[in-house]
This record gives sequence, structure tokens and C-alpha cells, in this order.
Amino acid sequence: MKKYFAEMFGTMVLVLMGCGAAVFNGGAVSVGAVLTIAFAFGLAVLSMAYAIGSISGCHINPAITLGMYLSRRIGGKEAALYILFQVIGAIIGSALLYFIVKGFPATGTLTGANGWAPNVTVTTAFLAETIFTMIFVLVVLGATCRKAPCGFGGLAIGLSLVLIHIVCIPITGTSVNPARSIGPALFQGGEALSQLWLFIVAPLLGSVLAAGVWKLISVDKD
Repeated sequence: MKKYFAEMFGTMVLVLMGCGAAVFNGGAVSVGAVLTIAFAFGLAVLSMAYAIGSISGCHINPAITLGMYLSRRIGGKEAALYILFQVIGAIIGSALLYFIVKGFPATGTLTGANGWAPNVTVTTAFLAETIFTMIFVLVVLGATCRKAPCGFGGLAIGLSLVLIHIVCIPITGTSVNPARSIGPALFQGGEALSQLWLFIVAPLLGSVLAAGVWKLISVDKD
């Protein structure tokens, strides 16, 4: 069970730190705020990669777990339990953030929930989440393959997530992680819940595409 609890803890930290950066900086209201949020998510992944990577591999994202499963690096039962504990961790992280925010005069977002603006179409949001998840999962598959340089996987994965957030935050707030979206949406309610389907379906589709691309280009026998 240790690897599942590690995934739960890692996802909790990701949501607490990443969404917390959005909440306590008033949302992505400026270039500085966007960079702050982007680096918060990236640094949370980077930190957890070295904290729990040796225990569970530090997926902390159902899309990554799906990509690993499709690439035959993890079994079906193990993948299902990873995803379950990731979602639980995201809910715990959102609950902690929710209670902290109660004592903080926050402006803008209160939970860091994902959503697309009125001037962004559903198609644009869906394509963005699909494409950026595909890129992110592909980086993870490449950075953790047998021929990848040892010890640098966490750095590559964390920095790629920063890059993706910088580009995607203005579109959807950036999910590329169904668990990260589920937790905050449950506490935000309303529109966040009505839009949640996109932040589950699009990242999982992006993961499937990433696994397909990896299979096409990889010379590593996983």
C-alpha cells in the first residue's frame, strides 16, 4: 500500500501548492501571477518526483498513469488503484486549501478550479487540454525510459509542466490532470462542476495519443 499512499500524498501536495498559488495570488490576473502559478505547479511536481519517485514513480496524475499503463509499464489493477488514490489525494488537498482560504481574504479564484472563459470555445478548451496533456505525458514517458539520463527525469517533467502552464493558463487554467481538476471542482461547485467533464476526458485522450506517439517513435523496449 505504500506506493498508493505515496501517490495520494504527492497529489495532495500538487493540488495544495499549485491551486494554492492561484488562490493566494488572486488568480491569473497578470503575467507575474501566471508565472507564479506555473512555477508552483512545476516545482510541486519536481519536489514530489524526488520525494516519492523511488516509492511509486510519482505519477500523481491519472493521465500519466494511463500513459504508463498503455505503454505496458504498469498493470491494470495497479493503475486503477493509482488513479483512485490520486483522486483521493486531490480531494484532501482541496479540502485543506478550502479551510485555509476561509481565514484568508482571497480575491479571484477560491479553489483554483479549472474552467474556460466566455470568450474561449469548448472546442478550443478541449483541443488545448488534449494537446498539452499529450506533450506532457510524452515528456514523462521519454524522461523515465531506460535510456534517459539518470537523475534528471524530475527536472525535465517539472519544467515541462511549467512551460505548459505558461501557455495554457489563459485558456483553461491548465489541468492536464483529471485528479487536479476533480478536487477543486467539488469544492467550487456550479460552473466548475458542469465543465469538469472536459478536464477528465481531454487529458485522458491526450494520454492515449501520447502513448501512441511514444510507441511510434520509441527505440526503448518497455
